[in-house]
Amino acid sequence: MMAMFSMASMTDVIFLLLIFFMITSTFVFPTALEVNLPQSSVQTALKPGTRVYIDKESRLFASFGDEQPQPIEAESLLAFLQLAQQDEPDGFIAIYADEEVPYGKIVEVLDLGARNNLKMVLATKPAKAPQPAAAMSLDAIGGDVSGVPSN
Repeated sequence: MMAMFSMASMTDVIFLLLIFFMITSTFVFPTALEVNLPQSSVQTALKPGTRVYIDKESRLFASFGDEQPQPIEAESLLAFLQLAQQDEPDGFIAIYADEEVPYGKIVEVLDLGARNNLKMVLATKPAKAPQPAAAMSLDAIGGDVSGVPSN
């Protein structure tokens, strides 16, 4: 006589685990700050070690390494940046400012770094690629490819 193994109970357990993880994963809320960065056509591949965030309400947040951004007062920002620079002397500090932040607030933070010889950069998001001029209709431009005006 041959012994049989039923897979029905194993599939029930896997199905219940799948449902459990699907339901519990919806309870996880991201803790990231919502900062809408301005656009730029030039990007760098360097990853900053220290980050300063300025949200659209001009509140300051700071983080070092892979830490979550923590609220910080403007008065204690310099001390934090100097400590971060001591921990990573060759690194630089990235400023992630929302595009709605007044330019003066961004300049204040950049000036704080410049006065204390800190290497700071402004983080941006990639700009959308512009439409190439060749894609436009020649009739709309009013000429032809040869460069000789049409009559």
